[in-house]
Amino acid sequence: MRFILYAAALLLLHFLLTASFCLAIRTTVGGDGLGFRFPEAPYYRNGVECPVSSGDRNLVQVAMTLDFEYLRGSIAAVHSVVRHASCPENIFFHFIAAEFDPASPRVLSKLVRSTFPSLNFRIYIFREDTVINLISSSIRQALENPLNYARNYLGDMLDIQVGRVIYLDSDLVLVDDILKLWNTTLTNSRVIGAPEYCHANFNKYFTAGFWSDPVISRVFRSRKPCYFNTGVMVMDLVRWREGNYRKRIENWMEIQRKKKIYELGSLPPYLLVFAGNVEGIDHRWNQHGLGGDNIRGSCRSLHPGPVSLLHWSGKGKPWVRLDGGSPCPLDHIWESYDLYKGNLIKHQSFPSAFANFFEYPSYLF
Repeated sequence: MRFILYAAALLLLHFLLTASFCLAIRTTVGGDGLGFRFPEAPYYRNGVECPVSSGDRNLVQVAMTLDFEYLRGSIAAVHSVVRHASCPENIFFHFIAAEFDPASPRVLSKLVRSTFPSLNFRIYIFREDTVINLISSSIRQALENPLNYARNYLGDMLDIQVGRVIYLDSDLVLVDDILKLWNTTLTNSRVIGAPEYCHANFNKYFTAGFWSDPVISRVFRSRKPCYFNTGVMVMDLVRWREGNYRKRIENWMEIQRKKKIYELGSLPPYLLVFAGNVEGIDHRWNQHGLGGDNIRGSCRSLHPGPVSLLHWSGKGKPWVRLDGGSPCPLDHIWESYDLYKGNLIKHQSFPSAFANFFEYPSYLF
């Protein structure tokens, strides 16, 4: 009997070593349907001094886009917000998802809920045909993504009861309490607040054709325009809706389609509409440009002064550089908020696959 079992084992071994086969790739999807693994984040609770939220009252409203390409960045950004918030349970996230993104809104909602079980949030579907015919070519293809323009439509997409919101890009992390940013006062009926950079060369954001046109360049004659980055904005949606600012931005995008007046995607229309009439916020709330320029994405250091928010605007993204083994020094700060634990698809070498042959199903090809 022992000889028969031994012979059978040898025959089986011979078959496994000579047959052409492949063990099936075994994938465990952690509730997200995408093959990504984001473990559950720690549960951050309100402090005793936090007011009890009732409806939208006492809630900090935050809007962000959520898509497959920047999913890892978005999860890290959310993690940083709740981790440093004094009242994390009083934050409500409005996530804007693209209609035709590889990750459906349902899948994204499931992933966010499994990663942040106590998070207050809602996902909205952004119809790309709303803006696709207004988008012109840009210096970098990523800037042409329709979802970059979703911020223009927050006043239309969010409930009318939401009268104020903080808009955040997906390639940033906070290292301070977002309540401090929320408490920004927008004076003199201003619609948005953002850190301004008045020493930047404002001329470079528009083409020579813009500056040589005596009609359209007149837009800045009554203002002292300063550059600001649209990745961090405090927005008064009541004033936004009343002033029909979405349409004002679209008007400039239509002009751009007919006559190229700028190069940088969704930013210049905001400069045309708001520059010179923005509530200036401390620079600590947008230490931007950490992704380098739009061509090389090289490493950059922080601007002088205190830091409350680090922003990897530009071509280089921290998760890409970390995975590529060539991170910039500041990328390691972002890494401390990264919850990503790798793709769940596991390729097994032959020895380990043989050892587990009877434990996992296999398929012959």
